[in-house]
Amino acid sequence: MQVILLEKVVNLGALGDVVKVKEGYARNFLIPHGKAKRATPENLAAFEVRRGELETAQTEALAKAQELGSRIDGLTIQVTRKTGVDGRLFGSVTTHDMVEALEAQGFSIERSAIRLPEGPLKQVGDTSIAIGLHADVVVHITVSVLGEAAE
Repeated sequence: MQVILLEKVVNLGALGDVVKVKEGYARNFLIPHGKAKRATPENLAAFEVRRGELETAQTEALAKAQELGSRIDGLTIQVTRKTGVDGRLFGSVTTHDMVEALEAQGFSIERSAIRLPEGPLKQVGDTSIAIGLHADVVVHITVSVLGEAAE
């Protein structure tokens, strides 16, 4: 299926590109999330009319993400969890816990922006985490998991 991208999509293309993607990817992800439209002649004409508006919105979103990224890049957040004798956590530290810790410091981040390729954190210690604020803005923070002896 041919689609017109309405914003930059990582590993696919930039605003205004007409790309060929699998039907399911377009129907289940790109179109419902407002990232693309079917590449019909009517949609191509409508896109060209709105191109300036979309480019302005994308530039503003990038500037906002860069400003937020400059404030949180290199930040360290601390999360305390109960641990067993061997230092392993009871449970884990998830993206939800990290968002709460960032909100406590005054930053509003979407859970989906936090990238945990190896899953939730299950060990005490410091871990570097990537946060994708925008397709072009990725910052790194340190999550310090502190152990609290279980009773």
